[in-house]
Amino acid sequence: MAKVLDFFKDSYEEITQKVTWPTWAQLQSSAVIVLIASLIIALLVFVMDKASSNVLELLYGITS
Repeated sequence: MAKVLDFFKDSYEEITQKVTWPTWAQLQSSAVIVLIASLIIALLVFVMDKASSNVLELLYGITS
């Protein structure tokens, strides 16, 4: 049990004393980057979905 308590004490010390936390401005900047990247990826998936849908409709139209 002592090892578990030591682990939690060491973890708390590391989080509070040794970790360099980002500033609020850095967090906002990162959030904007993630938002833009997510929108770009969503747009790419949408375009690929529409393209494959159109190709399949064309193939189905030829075969029927």
